[in-house]
Amino acid sequence: MKKILVSLSIFLSLAVLAVSAAAQQFDRNLFITIATGGTSGVYYPIGGAVANIIARDLKVDTSVQSTGASVENINLLNRNRVELAIVMGDAVAQAYEGIGAFEGRPGNKDLRGLTALYPNYVQLVTTTRTGINSVRDLEGRRVGVGAANSGVELNARLILEAHGMSYDNIRQDYLSYSEAVDQIKNGMIDAAFVTSGIPNATVIDLSTTHEAKIIPIDNDALAYLTKNYPFFAAGIIPGGTYNDKNDVQTATITNVMLVNHRLSDDVVYHITKSLFENLDTLYGAHNAARNIKLEAVADGMPVPFHPGAERYFREVGVLK
Repeated sequence: MKKILVSLSIFLSLAVLAVSAAAQQFDRNLFITIATGGTSGVYYPIGGAVANIIARDLKVDTSVQSTGASVENINLLNRNRVELAIVMGDAVAQAYEGIGAFEGRPGNKDLRGLTALYPNYVQLVTTTRTGINSVRDLEGRRVGVGAANSGVELNARLILEAHGMSYDNIRQDYLSYSEAVDQIKNGMIDAAFVTSGIPNATVIDLSTTHEAKIIPIDNDALAYLTKNYPFFAAGIIPGGTYNDKNDVQTATITNVMLVNHRLSDDVVYHITKSLFENLDTLYGAHNAARNIKLEAVADGMPVPFHPGAERYFREVGVLK
């Protein structure tokens, strides 16, 4: 009888703990907003998949916010307007240190990472009719450089810098992906920086109506970028991704998911666990998401992990 009572006591204790954990995990007062990018980019569908996973597994309300991307997303986190944000690594590094687009502000040491995601490829897009074959051929041309203060615009400046150029050498226009491609089609601009995962839907769209091509980044420029800005790496856009039959050498920048540092460790642990237990759902959102892997969670992450994410990664053995 005593053994039965002891067993029952243990069972009830475990049941109470399980209910308590579940209540914390599925707190209906929690609302998760994910800052992404423009609806024609890669951030938006991946953010949508993340929102669906969290809503289903944590039983909380979620929303996906279309934004001007990296810099705006960091500012939204700072103002406690969102819980998760997809951001390019260059913007994160600059915000953390208070440099570049964040010059004049104190470094934001509260930024916390949830995971590295996938590489963004610098895609300098033009058409065969423009005669542009190199970055230096942009001299005097009309160039879309991304939305003002976006991650795309930040790295457009650095790509030009690596070739000994600046905005003084081009006629820059601040445009989203879809706006830039529309203006290339209409002959309003000659080229555009479309830094994103591959393939990019707007570049595919351009390729169906025009002889689109991607301008390569040369070896000297890549060496400059990787030496001076460690968030850059060399990359290859495989032939056949768009109209180009041959591989195109370019620069890549890791995208990361940031998490609001105010979220509890337990909430972030469960979010991280749910995402990595549902990678197939993420992979179905966009081909670029197939680069999201447990073994690569720290690759290119320029800020510390949130303790909740770190707990999960240590639990599964990818962080020591």
